[in-house]
Amino acid sequence: MAISRRMFMSRTAATIAGAGIATSLGPNALAQGATDTLRLAFAARGVRTIDPAKSIQGADEWAIIHIFDKLVEVPLGHFPGSVAEVQPSLATSWSMTPDAKTWTFQLRQGVKFHKGYGDLTSDDVKYTFDRLRNDKALGGNRVLFDNIADVKVDGVNTVIFTLNQPDPLFIMGPLSHYSSSIISRKALEEKGAAAFEKDPIGTGPYQLASVESDPSQGVKLTANKDYFGGAPVTPNLQVRYIADTTARTLALLSGDVHMIEGVRAPGWVPSIQQRNANLHFDVASPGSFFTISFNLTVKPFDDVRVRQAIAYLINRDEIANAMAPVSQRTYGLNPPAYLGGFTAKTIPAEVRYDYDPERAKALLTEASHPNGFSFNADTSQREDYSSVMLIVQEQLRAGGIDMKLNIKDHTAFHADQQKGTNTIFQRSAAYPPVPTQAIIEQLSAAAEVKSDGSGGPNFSHYGVAIPGIDDMLKKAMEEPDLEKRVKLVQDIEVKFLTDMPLLPISDNGYLVVRAANVDLGYELKSGYAHWRLTKAKIN
Repeated sequence: MAISRRMFMSRTAATIAGAGIATSLGPNALAQGATDTLRLAFAARGVRTIDPAKSIQGADEWAIIHIFDKLVEVPLGHFPGSVAEVQPSLATSWSMTPDAKTWTFQLRQGVKFHKGYGDLTSDDVKYTFDRLRNDKALGGNRVLFDNIADVKVDGVNTVIFTLNQPDPLFIMGPLSHYSSSIISRKALEEKGAAAFEKDPIGTGPYQLASVESDPSQGVKLTANKDYFGGAPVTPNLQVRYIADTTARTLALLSGDVHMIEGVRAPGWVPSIQQRNANLHFDVASPGSFFTISFNLTVKPFDDVRVRQAIAYLINRDEIANAMAPVSQRTYGLNPPAYLGGFTAKTIPAEVRYDYDPERAKALLTEASHPNGFSFNADTSQREDYSSVMLIVQEQLRAGGIDMKLNIKDHTAFHADQQKGTNTIFQRSAAYPPVPTQAIIEQLSAAAEVKSDGSGGPNFSHYGVAIPGIDDMLKKAMEEPDLEKRVKLVQDIEVKFLTDMPLLPISDNGYLVVRAANVDLGYELKSGYAHWRLTKAKIN
């Protein structure tokens, strides 16, 4: 259905007003005083998959990061500022050759997979990454591992990665992503790929207890008492799926759950603060990079003048202000806080794209659209998607462009996007402070979206429909000197911003609202759109 921003704002107001009326408590409300189970609720319809290699739904990742371990880990509460801050996990130590093309990892000994699936060995690590690189059924995340040329084992505790191109940030990039979680070869081969998605085996601080048939009850986890990092403070973890904002908010205010995914939409935070001033608002910044990609295979988006006109019509400062306090304006794909990220002062003027409706109208006239045009686009019902796109919808009207939005269930939206069915695609994804990673995922030809769902999140078909940045990216990836690599990445940003297959909109800090009696055990500053709760306790 087509929906206006005014309609959205009225719905948001109704949702907030409804949050103050706790008329129906969930099945756990009577046990809210219990401290043995930490309950979380996220804005999704239900579990898609708990296989880390296949997951593209953020809510599922909260179970994944607790069931599985990676070779290395980011510090609790923030992204590492350098490779020196990356922490051991399944690997206790590692080394890199001077050309940054060979990395050797020593595995932690005595680590056991859940439910009697035996000891972790180098074979499990090799199996995990061979699958990530070679299994086309895995889809979107596979492109992150394309730079791995080979994985070899040297005995049961040593793994050697050989890269096609140098990567001095290998442990901060691909190896810190949740999809690089190490799986049990024995479990996957025994259960089969389909069963493994809902019955996975890892080595993490929690193990799967059950996937409930009722989506609102979600995934139940129980502590791994033999965990090498020490048993979690809270014995049980429950990841629930409550897509409806009102229901999710009521669940928190009633005590039915302890933490919920917050609403990244205009006015929501101050409204909820008025209802309970004692709530904690945890924001991982910069959080999710919100971008829109133009389908270069669909008219009129095959015309660069149309794409640039839309960029001039979208007022990103207005969007960031409307989404306060979780949003900040971006200039390139990498946020200002990241290595090499463009700021208001450093972005070249020709690709800054400040709001300029007159410039936009001139470009549309040149492109034979003096009166604008109309098109259909899908978006998700989740507020951080729909609120931004409804603002964009209004802004485009200044150029005579009528974007008719079709609001979809979030899970269905992701499934359709992954098959390339949209016209203007939206993506909200978190990335580590590695300047090439978002570019590889969203702009390289290798990440092109496929109609069968096996492709990646290059929704524009950039580098395939029109020449892209792949040669420049190859040169950047071949540069072992980090300072020189960053300069090459900035050249890539200028190139794609000129071609405009993708427009960075804003960085939306990932927001979780936490009950007053829940202590994380550390201070949250930055990181992915999920964080471990092994030190969390209910007071």
